[in-house]
Amino acid sequence: MGKSIVQKIIESHLAAGKFIPGEEIAIRIDQTLSHDISGTMAYLQFESMQVPRVQNELSVSYIDHNTLQMGYENADDHAYMESFARKYGMYMSRAGNGICHQVHLERFGRPGAVLLGADSHTCTAGGIGMIGIGAGGLNIALAMAGKPFYLTCPKVIRINLTGELPSWVSAKDVVLKVLEIFGPRGNVGTVFEYGGDALDKLMVPERATITNMGAECGVTSSVFPSDEITKRFLRSQGREHDWTELTPDTDAQYDRVVDIDLSELVPLTAKPHSPGNVAAVQDVGEVSVDQVCVGSCTSSSYKDIATVAMILKGREVHPKVGFVLALGSRQVMLNLEKHGHLRDLIKAGARIAENACGFCIGNGHSPRSGAVSIRTSNRNFKGRSGTQDASVYLVSPETAAAALITGKLTDPRTLGMDYPNVVIPETFEIDDSLIIRPEDTPDPDSIRIYRGPNINTPPKNDAMPAKIAGEVTIKVGDDVTTDHILPAGEKLKYRPNIPKYSEYVLEPIDPTFHDRAQAIKADGRHNIIVAGVSYGQGSSREHAALCPMYLGVKAVIAKSFERIHITNLINYGILPLEFKDLSDYDRIDQGDQLEIPDVRHVIQKGAAVVVKNVTKNSVFETKYNLTERQVGILLAGGACNI
Repeated sequence: MGKSIVQKIIESHLAAGKFIPGEEIAIRIDQTLSHDISGTMAYLQFESMQVPRVQNELSVSYIDHNTLQMGYENADDHAYMESFARKYGMYMSRAGNGICHQVHLERFGRPGAVLLGADSHTCTAGGIGMIGIGAGGLNIALAMAGKPFYLTCPKVIRINLTGELPSWVSAKDVVLKVLEIFGPRGNVGTVFEYGGDALDKLMVPERATITNMGAECGVTSSVFPSDEITKRFLRSQGREHDWTELTPDTDAQYDRVVDIDLSELVPLTAKPHSPGNVAAVQDVGEVSVDQVCVGSCTSSSYKDIATVAMILKGREVHPKVGFVLALGSRQVMLNLEKHGHLRDLIKAGARIAENACGFCIGNGHSPRSGAVSIRTSNRNFKGRSGTQDASVYLVSPETAAAALITGKLTDPRTLGMDYPNVVIPETFEIDDSLIIRPEDTPDPDSIRIYRGPNINTPPKNDAMPAKIAGEVTIKVGDDVTTDHILPAGEKLKYRPNIPKYSEYVLEPIDPTFHDRAQAIKADGRHNIIVAGVSYGQGSSREHAALCPMYLGVKAVIAKSFERIHITNLINYGILPLEFKDLSDYDRIDQGDQLEIPDVRHVIQKGAAVVVKNVTKNSVFETKYNLTERQVGILLAGGACNI
């Protein structure tokens, strides 16, 4: 039986187990990626391991999220990160160089390698033929120390792309179609592997847009073959030596095969407030637009932005629309300037933001109250823009450009102009002067780590108690994201300061949660969270587990969990349980007193966990899927205690 690309890469990296979908395996990690909202905590954890140097092929630290440096906290983090990188042998991409996923694709990605990143969109790397997996910062620290990464061996879904994209339809529309087919939940433990005769018409940046938003489906990763298209991209980056061919065997077997005919696609949008709320732009109806944000790690390649520039050339944006442009990398900016596209964008009315995440994570450029914001980014969760009552639509660069011209959500095919023919440079102008390399520090042992006052020692959990007994501190519904559990935006600067950041746990849902949780903890009782379907979707932010742990949360009982979050809960000693009978969710109220007796003994035996609702004088059964290794982590109170 032939092998898929996924099987070939994983088997070549196995440290434990076999390629049997559903079984736990461990894989060796070639590269790691972290940034200034995940890196500080990961590096503090790495320091505690007392490993003298990073053990991977390469590890890269990016400053790309908190570049506004509002207050001293962000600047202190960046100084800490730079001194850490110099001392421990990391590469560092400084502020202004670009967003981690795009820069990594351009300057570091290698076909056939495995990249573990402290960001859910690490799967972007699949566009270059490598496996990119998002994880919590603690997993990154362990990988940097040379430890393998444990995961459930994935099922592999083959997505065949056939035909050719029509004019005004682009890669963003392809992945929105994938989201329409698969939805944002129920895809845990799978990898999308792309194939089909349309691949030779999709350049690496287009492929990366598609793999990037696999994160919105909840899959472990997404990957394209490494072929002549990949080789051409690496040659344009002066890195042809990194290329290797990687394709599936002709008789490779897949768990499911889905066909998408690109020639049948139309411009699509994800309506508020979910990337899975997909509709054809032409079917949405008239929507007046207040703001258009172009860029992010999803749709800001040279081709994407040059396309917008050519559509806008000689025009001015609609007078009621604000236009924000945040490019994915400094390289893209330099090459747009070289070929005149940047000037056309500025002339049209673009506000040039930093080459950073910015608007995508609500870190600046929040729209006005009740506004409609059209964005080329990858998430439109309620409030993520920084404005709770704004409506965010996700679109392609072409559709964004159409909205800039007309002032409303517009199918770009109706603009009445020829589709731009963007010529991709055979060789890009490359300037790596904002990348610090390990060899730039001749005497790393002499480096003194900088620690500002906002940087605290990571807290540790106590071992799991014999009995969990406490209160349902909060009951939440379906699709609670890590943005709901811990908001981003300006509060990101508190990530190295767990006591401070924990004040905002679940604030978007219930601003009283922190105070009530603290009171329950002070009373010697445990906090328990009850949730609906797909709890913890979205970002990889481990603080969505770390801060609840700090507040005394001992268990989360949900209808279902998303992959990265359930791993983070286990890493910090919080027991993840699922309702065996989903109707039991309806019989629990916030404030109910729950008990899980003899919990240590029960999960050691692998027996069913029966929860007693003391308030209702009833019991209900839960289920879990824990390996012996994960049980050991939970009993110890988290991976930091082992």
